[in-house]
Amino acid sequence: MAMRMRHGDSHDQQLAPQEVASGQGLPPGRCRLWAAATMAAGPYRGTGGDIPPSLSFPFHQSTLADPFTAFAPGSACPSSSVTVNHGSRGYHPQMSQSGWQTIESDAGVFTYLLAHLGCPSIQFSELLTLDPADLDALGPVHGVIFLFKYPTGSDAPKSSDASKPLDGTFDHDAAQKLFFASQVIQNACGTQALLSVLLNKDDRESDALTGGDKVDIGASLRDFRDFTISFDPMLRGEALSNSELIRESHNAFSRSSPFADETAHDPQAESDDVFHFIAYTALNGTLYEIDGLQAAPISHGPCASAAEFPVKVVEVLQRRIARYPAGEIRFNLLAMVQDQRLVCKERGDWEGVEREEARRKEWAWENALRKHNFVGFAGEVLKGVIRTKTQEGDEQYGEWVKEAKGAMKKRAQAGRPRRAGAGAMKVD
Repeated sequence: MAMRMRHGDSHDQQLAPQEVASGQGLPPGRCRLWAAATMAAGPYRGTGGDIPPSLSFPFHQSTLADPFTAFAPGSACPSSSVTVNHGSRGYHPQMSQSGWQTIESDAGVFTYLLAHLGCPSIQFSELLTLDPADLDALGPVHGVIFLFKYPTGSDAPKSSDASKPLDGTFDHDAAQKLFFASQVIQNACGTQALLSVLLNKDDRESDALTGGDKVDIGASLRDFRDFTISFDPMLRGEALSNSELIRESHNAFSRSSPFADETAHDPQAESDDVFHFIAYTALNGTLYEIDGLQAAPISHGPCASAAEFPVKVVEVLQRRIARYPAGEIRFNLLAMVQDQRLVCKERGDWEGVEREEARRKEWAWENALRKHNFVGFAGEVLKGVIRTKTQEGDEQYGEWVKEAKGAMKKRAQAGRPRRAGAGAMKVD
């Protein structure tokens, strides 16, 4: 479900804060995270602006030696040294190497994730078909989140012109004007995709940008947007990946995997299937594809109104899906819409309100199960089964163990089926 990003071999470089602030000894181009921080905090104040109080410490403590909250406006740099970590593909802070868990492409997960971030008026609805009528029936759609198998290897389709995407055109000007962040952390693409839509629908923005499609994104996300909007896409990505609020909210909806190390990858693993989230939304009268792995937002032509969005975006999705083999069905599409309970109340549809309330309870239950660690429960069940079998006598117990070993051997020989990582979507 998460896009696996491979970084080059990295090493740590210890730099004094004066060197970091002045740029001495830093890898060229991308090593500006600390410089932006000092601009906002002290005598290097610049386009970064003041640090929003509600963000407290937006950069992870493993990246900066001293908490960001220790900086007062006008103060000097901290005296302790700073560790930066960079590899062959450019600068990546230590936090960018781990700390984000995989999450599922699920409407309940994404809805409660946004509520956790302080935006409870939005919900996600899963689309099982690529029918514009189904998308239109949900009411005004702020954008869609699309999950797909990321093409890798020699068979991956490539554009004949490296400066152009396979479909659409890069809009480099929009990369500066919109909230567009480069993806610099593995496993974060789902949350980054939904924020790519939401942070461009801030209700303080002009109608020219949003087309009148505005959302109250909440105080915390508003502060984060204000703090990062003047950054370039790479630095926005670094700020996003190191935000305590966003990372902890994201991880709150990951499955409990007490024995899994998601920072480790076996290069000899049989399957190299990786999955990636991207966003589509209409801004400035244009349909944009927002993918943090691309150089800039991708324009897919005019999209003048919310009524046009379902038709336009489905056409783009159909072209993307057509690049895959006919049997590939591992796609998932989620629409970002207004809380359907509010929509039903406005219509006077009280049965709809009850239906949506029941859906919320189901999502809350599923999310609780995702977070729960069932190791202790499984251990107690196993103890109970063994206790029952031993009471039946040594002979019966021996037969039971023999049958279990045989079943396990057959399963190992047959091979475990691969998981798609997302719900199957009907593709006509």
